[in-house]
Amino acid sequence: MTFNELINLRQSNRSYSNKEVEKEKIIACIEAARMSPSACNSQPWKFIVVDNPEIKKKLAQTTSNRLLPLNHFTNQAPVHIVIVNEGSNFTATLGNKIKNRNFSLIDIGIAAEHFCLQAAELGLGTCMLGWFNEKEVKKLLQIPEKKRPELIITIGYPSDKQRDKKRKKISKIMSYNKY
Repeated sequence: MTFNELINLRQSNRSYSNKEVEKEKIIACIEAARMSPSACNSQPWKFIVVDNPEIKKKLAQTTSNRLLPLNHFTNQAPVHIVIVNEGSNFTATLGNKIKNRNFSLIDIGIAAEHFCLQAAELGLGTCMLGWFNEKEVKKLLQIPEKKRPELIITIGYPSDKQRDKKRKKISKIMSYNKY
């Protein structure tokens, strides 16, 4: 498929089949993320693959609560990938301070999208989640105190249909030479 076909195929899936995801496909997705660029080549990420049903169920519970019933679909996903911010190397950290910008978050976003695009090419669905109880995730997955889980990606074979993408017109999001 062409790149344009791939980006049109990739969507946030919120319904998954019971079909198990092959470990080779998970590794291929992580390899795609590993190859993504990062500021000063700092590669500030670690990927935790959660496929143990008991741990996955507890992790899914961290993505929702009674007051705000979001993300109940996470229980369906056969695998969750937690991306932990490992921090930048010295030169990227210096750049963070000079430019007042957190490059590791940008880098993790790029890596996450590489992961999701590779998954789409392999016939898998994904959904990136930033809404979760960080403290509970850290405790459950034994993430060190100074590390931070930034994203959870659900992954599996989608059971929902491809949706038409609703996007702003290009004229609303683009200009030349000035705002």
